[in-house]
Amino acid sequence: MTRFLARRAAMAVLTLLAVIVLTFALVHSIPGSPGAVMLGPGASAQEIHAQNELLGWNQPLAVQFWDWITHAVRGDLGTSLTGGNEVGPDLASRLPVTAAIAFGATALSGVLGIVSGVVAAVRGGLVDRLITAFSGIVVSLPTFWLGILLVYVASIRLGWLPATGYTPFADSPVDWAKSLALPVLSLAIGGAALVARQARASMVEALGQEHIRTLRATGIPPWRLLYVHALRNASVPVVAGLGMQFVGLFGSTVIVEQIFALPGLGQVAQAAVTSHDFPSVQGVVIIATVVVVVTNVALDVLISALNPKLRAA
Repeated sequence: MTRFLARRAAMAVLTLLAVIVLTFALVHSIPGSPGAVMLGPGASAQEIHAQNELLGWNQPLAVQFWDWITHAVRGDLGTSLTGGNEVGPDLASRLPVTAAIAFGATALSGVLGIVSGVVAAVRGGLVDRLITAFSGIVVSLPTFWLGILLVYVASIRLGWLPATGYTPFADSPVDWAKSLALPVLSLAIGGAALVARQARASMVEALGQEHIRTLRATGIPPWRLLYVHALRNASVPVVAGLGMQFVGLFGSTVIVEQIFALPGLGQVAQAAVTSHDFPSVQGVVIIATVVVVVTNVALDVLISALNPKLRAA
């Protein structure tokens, strides 16, 4: 197990380093410069050149990269070119919003999807067909349309939940949960349909395996057969799918954050790309990469615990 973790940790470090180098190269290949962004379109070429010299933009790329990565290791991601604020603290304050949305949507979709998929596989017949058909319809619904529909029903018509805005957890846990309820639901509904289809297929395959039939013949109680032996075998692809879903949701919350006016990473990423705010773009990419890498390592460990044969592979 120690060698397995060491290999995964080494791969995680290499992945992070590769993304850092690639991001740095892409930022420097984009037309424009920090001086032009800071001074605006009315600045002269001499003023832009002087500002770039002050920022170190005209230094050799190797020098700039070493300077940036040494500061990044200490948590200094630079200063925003448009807002003038420190990028690190700003992104750190936004990270919990995006993480809560992605984690909440993944957890809710996992619960709903696994329950629906297992019920469809075990019951079969009409129940199976209804759940499969309904999940197929839900998967095709756009996330932004679900978000707008939820706002109309739950906020405008019923007045149960706030349509926009965000309340920090430290201010009021109840209002925090209310402010995230609709964004989480809008992402979890489609995710639950995908998980349900995957859980159903995995459960049907697990129930048809030879050792499950042998255990059934030995007289093991049905609940133990289903929810201990079969479900554990079926859980590996489902857990892998949920992990990838979390990664996808973490990197694609821009639309949801715009609909519900949430101060997350997606919102600042869109603004940074639009305004060519290079330090903010780099900071968002690095934080997102760290989250993805950590999630993948945790997912590998969890899957290997569910299926020890994968550690040897």
